[in-house]
Amino acid sequence: MNRFRQLLKSAGSHPPVGTWIMSASAIVAEAVGYAGFDFGVVDMEHSPLDLRDVVALLQAVCNTKMVPVVRVPWNEPVVVKRVLDAGATTVMFPFVQNADEAARAVAATRYPPAGVRGVAGMSRATQYGTRADFMAAADREMGVIVQLETPQALDALAEIAAVPGVDALFIGPADLSAAMGHPGYSLHPAVLDRMTRAARLADELGKPIGTLGGSAPAVAQYRAAGFHYVAVGADLSLMMQGARAALAALRGGDGEAHVHTLAEGTLTGAAPARA
Repeated sequence: MNRFRQLLKSAGSHPPVGTWIMSASAIVAEAVGYAGFDFGVVDMEHSPLDLRDVVALLQAVCNTKMVPVVRVPWNEPVVVKRVLDAGATTVMFPFVQNADEAARAVAATRYPPAGVRGVAGMSRATQYGTRADFMAAADREMGVIVQLETPQALDALAEIAAVPGVDALFIGPADLSAAMGHPGYSLHPAVLDRMTRAARLADELGKPIGTLGGSAPAVAQYRAAGFHYVAVGADLSLMMQGARAALAALRGGDGEAHVHTLAEGTLTGAAPARA
């Protein structure tokens, strides 16, 4: 079974928590995997990742418990084919606007006659030709997440959710807020209300829906709104938050107390208090 679908089914009352991998660094991706995130989105849309980088990141996280999701730069079957051959088993498609586009996304991940995925016998996905059951099992093991990022896409949520092969939905708050006339304000009341209504509809339809928050308080609001899986920040943003907190502690008026707190966090493995 697809690992991401397993993650959603086994979550119970605790929505899986993930993050974005935007650093294009295999070492950072591996570290994030060991940090304890349930899933990590290897992002090809807004980071400088090429296919060779994707392979390296997938290899880096394969020994951790973090489930990798690859976000392709666009709903384009040639790009999808290459990502799948590289070993991706769950793909996130950005900017899906309607059921037809969702169906095209699913088709790009399936072999004929169910889809249009090209066949390659010698790839990382086939374990370099050593997996005898690959062709028979590949379609069943594939996961598809589609992103809804505009009011028009949310209007079509029920139709998109009904497309066979769409395993989960995902709302991108940044793009949605911009499309609604509130760029840079993902938690604007009108945006949060629209997202909450979408989460309720998805729940009624029995379709998992997730989203991304820039901070733990933002993610807590999304959890309360009914989202089934959530992501917090990205590897780079988490690093920057830690770096800026350390600098603030060292340069602030009560620097000695902050330094002591930061050191305690480092020595115990606990998260240091934020300045």
